[in-house]
Amino acid sequence: MRHGKKVNHLGRTSTHRKAMLSNMASSLILAKRITTTVAKAKELRKYVEPLITRGKEDSMHNRRMVYSYLCNKEAVTELFRTISVKVAKRPGGYTRILKTGNRLGDAAEMCMMELVDFNELMIGSARIEATRSTRTRRSKKKATDVAADAETKKDE
Repeated sequence: MRHGKKVNHLGRTSTHRKAMLSNMASSLILAKRITTTVAKAKELRKYVEPLITRGKEDSMHNRRMVYSYLCNKEAVTELFRTISVKVAKRPGGYTRILKTGNRLGDAAEMCMMELVDFNELMIGSARIEATRSTRTRRSKKKATDVAADAETKKDE
């Protein structure tokens, strides 16, 4: 029975799974966005969000703990320098999973996983939607049409 076992093994041995999640987390931190399957993304979210939370407080202990998970100096540096600054006020939920459809070869459900504060398009569209005013279906008359209407009224 599987009572209390919530880890998705992803069809891999434990060492392979740990190495894969470490590499995926490093890629996510360095590139800010990766494309993967939904199952892997959900497991990666559980793996990387505690690391980002540790990155908020820059101490030697936290750096060493994050390095023990990632095993990549560049990713650790990026996490503590740039990512921690942007997510300092966010109380969690650092990643977003956007489903993109099924893969052609095996119909696996694919998604794009990204860091929330680094998607400039989403941030920009939220600002635009907030400032957009209501629009009517009727189009406004152009300046030439208004001038032509005024001339026809004068002739009558």
